[in-house]
Formats: sequence, structure tokens, C-alpha cells
Amino acid sequence: MERAAALAMLDRWRAAQGAFYAGGPPEPLRALLHHDAEWHVPGRNAIAGDYHGVEDVMAYFARRRDMAAQTFRMHPGEVLVGDGEHVAAMTDGTARIDGREHRWSTLGLYRFSGGLLAAGWLLPLDPEAFDRIWAADDG
Repeated sequence: MERAAALAMLDRWRAAQGAFYAGGPPEPLRALLHHDAEWHVPGRNAIAGDYHGVEDVMAYFARRRDMAAQTFRMHPGEVLVGDGEHVAAMTDGTARIDGREHRWSTLGLYRFSGGLLAAGWLLPLDPEAFDRIWAADDG
């Protein structure tokens, strides 16, 4: 994939995702998902799992937004582009969850198809901390 095209797709994706996480409407984000979209989040936490199809992926995004009370923000970093449809992006995240500020770093591996996001794999750089941050509130 040409680097300029990959960066443009990633910028559109991040803008729509960021707006949704801040409380914006779901339609712009949904419009960028391939009909067979899938999303994968490792770990033992409230957002971990494998999500398949637009509705399932959107439900994951909504859960994450709601847990962070619309405070979740992404801070983009380095992007790697190779041949084919895959892009890797370093991203830091910040959110206020259960009254506490949190920050974490991830590597996102994305597959685009026809200009739409077809798959995403989220790889936390510190899996234990990520699990603690996104733990379900049992109280």
C-alpha cells in the first residue's frame, strides 16, 4: 500500500473513532467499517475479545467509550506501511476510568480493504497494566 494512501485512511479512521469516543454519532465510524469487519483485543479485561461483524465491532467501541465516560483519547505515534493492505501504528491512549487518569501504549495492526477497515488487532505494550486499566468495575 502506498504510504500516503495508508496515512490518509488511518487519519480518516482515527478522526471518526476519536469523535465517536468523545460522544459523537456512530454513523461516521460505522461507514468506515467493512461489512465483514473484525476486531481483536487480547487480555483478561472487560473489553478483551474477538469481535466479528459491524454490529459486534461497534458494540465493542461503545463499551470502551462508555467505560471511559467519553474521555478516551488516542495519541498517534509512528506508522509502518508495507506491501499489501496492512498498516501498523503505535498509539498511546488516555482515559479517565473510575475516577482515575490512565495512560497506556499499544501497537494497532490494521487491514484495510477497498478503503474500509476490515480488521484490527490491538497489542498492548504492557498487557498487565492494560488489563488493570480496562478491568470491569465489580463495585
